[in-house]
Amino acid sequence: MKKIAVFTGTRAEYGLLYWLLKDIQADVDLKLQLLVSGTHLSPEFGNTYNQIEQDGFIIDEKIEILLSSDTAVGVAKSIGLGVLGFTDALNRLQPDALVILGDRFEALAAAQTAMILRIPVVHLHGGEITEGAYDDAIRHAITKLSYIHCTSTDEYRNRVIQLGEAPERVKNVGAIGLDHLSRSTFMTVAELSSSLSFPLTKPFLLVTYHPVTLADEDPVSSFQTLLDSLDEFSEYQVILTYPNADDGGRRIIPLLESYARNNPNRVLAIPSLGQKRYLSAVKYAAAVIGNSSSGIIEVPSFDIATINIGMRQKGRLSAKSVIHCNPNKNDIVDAIYSGINKTYKINNEVINNPYGQGDASGKIINILKKLKASTFKSFYDLKVEM
Repeated sequence: MKKIAVFTGTRAEYGLLYWLLKDIQADVDLKLQLLVSGTHLSPEFGNTYNQIEQDGFIIDEKIEILLSSDTAVGVAKSIGLGVLGFTDALNRLQPDALVILGDRFEALAAAQTAMILRIPVVHLHGGEITEGAYDDAIRHAITKLSYIHCTSTDEYRNRVIQLGEAPERVKNVGAIGLDHLSRSTFMTVAELSSSLSFPLTKPFLLVTYHPVTLADEDPVSSFQTLLDSLDEFSEYQVILTYPNADDGGRRIIPLLESYARNNPNRVLAIPSLGQKRYLSAVKYAAAVIGNSSSGIIEVPSFDIATINIGMRQKGRLSAKSVIHCNPNKNDIVDAIYSGINKTYKINNEVINNPYGQGDASGKIINILKKLKASTFKSFYDLKVEM
């Protein structure tokens, strides 16, 4: 039986990994080993490891790495703590492979540790571009630390090959989060309201905003501008989810909480919705607003508009339903109006999502079962005509 360790450090990437975790758990040829870290273990961010356990998973290792800090120095130190913690955890588990999704600093710590311990890393969602965040460099670094690559589009597959990875080790499987579309059940509006203890009696906007860690986009002023823009839509209720643990994220939280306190019947602030509530909220939202990758990758499949603010996701492929705008009030307000009224659609056209059809998990399972335990690889040079 092949031991497959899977790393999760945030609520977002856990939600994307859910069906892959279920499929590994159910496969007689595979043994799931789950490593949980980052904001999952933080009361400030909702102790979301509880949701993982409620979903029926056994957490094999909990690795504490977050400092009570909101600076780049704190993030850098957390990476160091991660390397120490993941070294002990992976040495105990001795997995045949480690699955890592995405581009978070927590994932970088896990990937570099696995590489040194000669554990093959299977990386999901490599080759993508997000120019406004240091996640961009982290994602490409994880690519070079990984052995097998499961990308979400052919364009991203080509970029991973461009980074020197051999084509036979790079597979386009589509975006794994889209598996929820065909496999998950969603709440009704009444069930969602009951679960949130917040009556959704009007059309609502779903908002998630994260700090922009590279571009000149101050998280506090940009987020305050977003809140000011929401005031122009007083006839809509608002669900605000907390930011991630990047430097600057904690500075947003007081603004978010104050906005909810001042608008108790209109605004709900919540640390984490969990994947089922989040996707149910997406399904019924008038629009999804902020700068989360989910707005780019998953939301278009619901035929719901995404208002993508600022630089954080710059460079990602996006559907027509993704409306990009600058972090100033006029642009945000115009974009929200456009999204609510779906002005981007022509003759009620069907929006094409470039990230696949929602069948990624089965493809990844087949890759894992065929994987030969190796970390040796040669740099793949592209042929260039001189």
